[in-house]
Amino acid sequence: MTPYRFRPGRARLFCAIQGALLAGGLFAGTAAAQDAAAPAPAQESEARTLETVSVLGSRRSQRSSDTTSISPVDVLPMAKNTEEGAQFDLAQSLQYAAPSFNSTRQSGADGADLVDSAALRGLGSDQTLVLVNGKRHHTTSLLNLFGARNRGNTGTDLNTIPLMAIDSVEILRDGAAAQYGSDAIAGVMNISLKKRKGCEAVAGYGQYSKGDGENWLASAYCGFALGSDGSIGITGEWQDRGRSDRSEPAGSPRIIGDSKVENRTLFLNGDKPLGENLDLYFTLGVQKRDASSAAFARDGLGSEDIPSRNSAAMYPDGFVPFIDGELDDRFGILGLRWAMGDWNADLSYTYGYNKLRYRINNTLNASIANLDLLNGGRGVSADSFDAGGFSFEQKTVNFDVSRFYDQVFNGLNLAFGLERRDERYKIFAGEPGSYIDADGVGVGGNAGSQGFPGFQPADAGGHSRDSWAAYADVEADFTDRFTAGVAVRYEDYSDFGNTTTGKLAAGFRATDTLMLRASASTGFRAPSLQQKYFSSTITDFVNGEPVDVVIAPNGGTIANAAGLPLLTKEKSRNYTVGLTWSPTADTSLTLDAYRIDIDDRIVLSGRFDTTDPTIGGILQSLGVGQAQFFVNSVDTRTDGIDLTFNHERELGNEFKLGTFFALNLNRTEVKAIHAPPALVGREDVLLSERERLFIEQGAPKSKAVLGFDLSRGPWEGNLKIIHFGPQTLGTFSGTAAGVPNAHYKAKTSADLSVTYAFSENTKLTVGGANIFGVKPTRQNPDETDNGHVFDSVQFGLNGASYFVRLWHKF
Repeated sequence: MTPYRFRPGRARLFCAIQGALLAGGLFAGTAAAQDAAAPAPAQESEARTLETVSVLGSRRSQRSSDTTSISPVDVLPMAKNTEEGAQFDLAQSLQYAAPSFNSTRQSGADGADLVDSAALRGLGSDQTLVLVNGKRHHTTSLLNLFGARNRGNTGTDLNTIPLMAIDSVEILRDGAAAQYGSDAIAGVMNISLKKRKGCEAVAGYGQYSKGDGENWLASAYCGFALGSDGSIGITGEWQDRGRSDRSEPAGSPRIIGDSKVENRTLFLNGDKPLGENLDLYFTLGVQKRDASSAAFARDGLGSEDIPSRNSAAMYPDGFVPFIDGELDDRFGILGLRWAMGDWNADLSYTYGYNKLRYRINNTLNASIANLDLLNGGRGVSADSFDAGGFSFEQKTVNFDVSRFYDQVFNGLNLAFGLERRDERYKIFAGEPGSYIDADGVGVGGNAGSQGFPGFQPADAGGHSRDSWAAYADVEADFTDRFTAGVAVRYEDYSDFGNTTTGKLAAGFRATDTLMLRASASTGFRAPSLQQKYFSSTITDFVNGEPVDVVIAPNGGTIANAAGLPLLTKEKSRNYTVGLTWSPTADTSLTLDAYRIDIDDRIVLSGRFDTTDPTIGGILQSLGVGQAQFFVNSVDTRTDGIDLTFNHERELGNEFKLGTFFALNLNRTEVKAIHAPPALVGREDVLLSERERLFIEQGAPKSKAVLGFDLSRGPWEGNLKIIHFGPQTLGTFSGTAAGVPNAHYKAKTSADLSVTYAFSENTKLTVGGANIFGVKPTRQNPDETDNGHVFDSVQFGLNGASYFVRLWHKF
C-alpha cells in the first residue's frame, strides 16, 4: 500500500448515497468523516464499509475523493505506518510521507527540543490549523524561542496522538480561514480517529547505527460495541525514546542529538445513537510526557566558566545541565448530531489543555555557590531547580447546520454555523534559586539555574481572551462538469477586534478523467496569547557586569514605553490553480501551483540595548539592559508547486507493485519590513539577516518522496527515497562581517523494510531508516544556532537507524 489513497470510483459511490455519513461529524466546523461502526440502514451499508471519507475543504458530505475535490486534499491512511513504519510517532511519520509537511526534530534549542513542531508549505507551525475528527485542536503552551525552525511560533504537538488511534490524516493544501477560522493560512490537517470493532497491538524497537537512541514502543487498540448500536475505540500507548549524542570531537562534554522522551497516552473515541435521528459522539485524549534535553556544556577547572557559570567544588570537570520537562496534554470532544427534516445539525464542545513545567537538573546557581564561597563555605548550591513553566487552555463551542438540495442545479449544499472560543494562558514562576542573583556583585557567579533560568514572579500571570465567529458556506454542481463553492466568515476577538474572510473555489471536469480546479481566498491568523504575553527575564553578564535581558510582553510597560503597537492579526491572500487526472482506476495524478501573500507577519525582534539610538534611553530609564519584542512587521510571499502521482499494477500472477511519487517546491521571500514609528531606521535590528533567513529558509526549498511497495504472497518489501532540497541559514557574525551564510546542500536519504505475514492477523517487519547514514552539510559550529557542526535541518543529524515491529490483530 502506498502512502496516499486515490480511488476515483469512490466519488461515484458517494454521489449515490446522500446524507449517509452523519456519523462522521461533517457539520461542526468539520473536515472529515470518521469510520462508522454502528449498524446502518440498507441504503447506507455499502458506504459505511469505507474506512475513511475525506471532505476536508468542503462541507458537502457527498464529496469523497481527493481527485474530485475542488481544493487540493491529500489522504494518508495510517494503517501501514502503524503496522510496519520505521517511525514511531505521528510527526516523523508524516515527515517522510507528505512532501508539503515539515517536522524537524530540534537539538540544542531549550524547550523546543521537547516538542516537535510541524508545518505546511515552508510556513510557520502556527499558520497550519490542526483538527481532530473535524474539531479544532489546541496548540501547545510552548513558544519556540530558539532553534533553526519555527522561531517565535507556537504550534500543535502532533505526537500527543498515538499512531494506533488514527485511521487517516487528511491534508488540505489551501488557504481555508474562511471555512475553519484562524491559523488556516498554509493549510489544514485533519486527524480522523478509529472507532471500528476489533483489537490490535504492536510492539516496536529501534536504535541508531551508532548504538544509541534506543526507541521502545508498545501500543494497543480495541474497538467495542457500545450497546446494540454504538461503538467505542480505546487506544493505549507507551513510548520510551533514549537520548542520542552526535557531539564533536569524541569525548566532548557537549551532548547534541535527540532528547530523551517517555510518553504515556490514552485515547477514547466513539458514538452512541440516542434516538432515531439523534447521535451522541465523544473523544478523549490524555498524555503524560517526561522529556529531557541537554543544554550547552559548562567547562571545568582552568576555564572562564569558573566562577561565572560553574563551581570548582561541584563540577571540577565541567557539566551538562539538563532541561527536563513534565508535559501534561488533554483533549476532549462531546457533541450531538441530529436531523431536523432535511436539515442536519451538530452541537459540540471541545476542550484542550497543554502544560509544560521545567525542572533543571545537574545544574547550579553560580551566584549562590559564589556567595557560599565568600561566606567561608565550599562554594556550592542546589543542583536541581523548579524553573516554572506555562499552560494553555482552549474551550470551543460549535453549532453547525447543513442541507443538501438535490433539486437545485445538479445539487447544492448549504451550510452555516456559529463558533465561540475561550482561551487562557498562564506563566508559573520558578523557585527563587532558579532565577535569583544571590551575590549581587556581578563579578562572581551568574544568576539563575545554568542551562535555563527560571521564570521570575514579574513574568508570572494569567491572560485570557474570547472570540466568536459566524460563517456561511455554499457549494453547487451547476452542471455535471462544473462545481463551485463560496464561503464567508466573520470573527470577533476581544483583544484585537474583528475580521472578515472569504473563499471562492471551482472545479471543471474537462473530460471523464481530467479536472481543472482553482481557488482564491483571504485569510488571517490571530496572534497567539503566547506571543502576546510571554515574558522572560534573564541576567546576562557583559564585561563582568550583570545585564537584565527581557522578552517584553506586548502591551506591557517596556513595550509601551518603546512605542510598540498592540499585536494584531496576520492577513493573507491565497491563490491555487491545478488539475487532477485519473486515466485508470489504478492511476492518479494531481498538480497544483500556489501563492500565499502574508501581511503584518508577527516576528520576534532582535535585541535592542541601552546604546540603541532610538529606544536605548527608554530602556536605560526602566533599568533594562536589553529587550526583545513580538511585533507585526514583516510581509512575505510564498510560491510553490505540489505534485502527487500514484500507480498500482500487477506483475504477472504473483507480484503486486505500488508506486508513489510526490513533490513540493516552495520559495518564501520577505517582501517588506514595516517598523513601528519608534523603530524606523532600526530595521536591521528588528529583522536581521539571520532572522530573515530563518523565515525564508527554515524548511527545505524542495522535498520529494518516491516509494515502491512490492508484495508477493506473505512477503512485502518497501523502498522509500526522500529528497530534501537546499537551505541557506544565517550566521551570528553575518555576511557584513565577511562570514558567509551557512549553506546546506540538497541531500537524499532512503528507507528500506521487509515484512513477513505469518497470517492475516500477524506480521513482522524489519528495516532501516536513512540506511546510508546521510547527514547535512557540515558548518562552522561557532556560527550555527546550536553550536554544532550543523543545525537541525532537513532530516536531522543522527544518521542511520534500524527497527523491528511485530503487529498482531486479535
